[in-house]
Amino acid sequence: MVKKLLVTLGALSLVFPAMAFADDPSGKSLDIGINSLWVMIAFVLVLLMQGGFILLETGSTRMKNAGHVAGKTIFTAGLAALIYWAIGYGIAFGGDGNGFIGWGNFFFNPGYAGDGEGVPQSVFFLFQLAFAAVSLSIAWGGFAERAKLSSYLIFTVVFIAVIYPVVAHWIWGGGWLAEDGAQDFAGSTVVHLSGALAAFAATVLLKPRIGKFNKDGSANEISGHNQVFTALSVLLLWVGWFGFNAGSTLAIGDGFFGYVGFTTMLGAGAGAFAALLISWAVLGKADITTTLNGTLAGLVAITASCAFVEPWAAVVIGLVAGVLIFFSAKFFEKIKVDDPIFALSVHGVAGIWGTLANGIFATQELAEKVGVGQGGLIDTGSWKQLWVQFESVVVAGAFVLAASFLVLGVMKLIMGFRVTEEQEIIGLDLSEHGAYGYPEQLKKAGQNNIQG
Repeated sequence: MVKKLLVTLGALSLVFPAMAFADDPSGKSLDIGINSLWVMIAFVLVLLMQGGFILLETGSTRMKNAGHVAGKTIFTAGLAALIYWAIGYGIAFGGDGNGFIGWGNFFFNPGYAGDGEGVPQSVFFLFQLAFAAVSLSIAWGGFAERAKLSSYLIFTVVFIAVIYPVVAHWIWGGGWLAEDGAQDFAGSTVVHLSGALAAFAATVLLKPRIGKFNKDGSANEISGHNQVFTALSVLLLWVGWFGFNAGSTLAIGDGFFGYVGFTTMLGAGAGAFAALLISWAVLGKADITTTLNGTLAGLVAITASCAFVEPWAAVVIGLVAGVLIFFSAKFFEKIKVDDPIFALSVHGVAGIWGTLANGIFATQELAEKVGVGQGGLIDTGSWKQLWVQFESVVVAGAFVLAASFLVLGVMKLIMGFRVTEEQEIIGLDLSEHGAYGYPEQLKKAGQNNIQG
């Protein structure tokens, strides 16, 4: 009996090393340790969202490009880690900059341990890196099925080194929009809108996929090859979003991270419900793709406001996002923008709505708790926060759009970044990598079917 007791106590001392905190009666070290563990778990959840993006883009496109989609996502995520370490983190969070750009901490070396005052910088770096990688993966929606592999390499370097970090600094790194009180708790603008506008620039410059539009302007449906992949991707992204939003509290503390997760769930559910109903009402059938995109739109929209709004408002935000995604997708198709994975609607339009929603629904109590901005129009009767939200969307969006058009335009002029017509018809698996993601398709390589 005594032996079992000693073994049990020994195990508990490993799990909960109280002796390590004996000289810290306040429990500060224990709080830091627990918070650090939580943020590290959140980082893992956000990083695993890359798996969701692989399945989302693969399922939404043709099987002749499946291996390319999966491989380039892993490759660019790895390259993003190196670029963010060398340059991007310093631009976003470097302490020697100003309101417009961070500076310092290049080739970041956080040391072996924290400073005893908060989450260790190494953990914070990893968490922020995962956000940057998500924004980059959103951008790839505009490249889908027609961009050269080399274009992914070059744009990754520029986007992660400069474009994304500048916006992150403005809103999260103590920049001028942060000083104005811009509320974007987990990145409806910083992450999602930035990625979507980069995708838009790529989509416009690359032009539509072969066979997408007819000469009279009418659109052909180029179906994705695996709707089960797409549905599974939404579930993976949904789970990862709890690291995305709730992890942004950077602490467990009084349990506020649970409230953030709660509003996140409501926004997602409302987005799925509204998208299903609107597609059913307009099309006469409940469209699965619209429902899946509505779920993601609800998540994107609630990302900015998850810590600032009451539950009923989270539902409203998700409902509006679910409706917007349906009409937005129709609009982009009408103006001949070929967006294979609906990045512009899901991450762009919903990102704008989610950011603006704070100016309407944020409460003064929650704004004070988070320590950013003030309550929105309904709670305070003031238009100030809505104006700040509008300002952040316009300025950040204009910067990303202009920078992306500039970089991609130069790439197009100098090297070209769309594959040839023959390569596109064969598929990027074979033309860019020499092998199919689905090897059994090799025997069909001569068929050159648009549906792949």
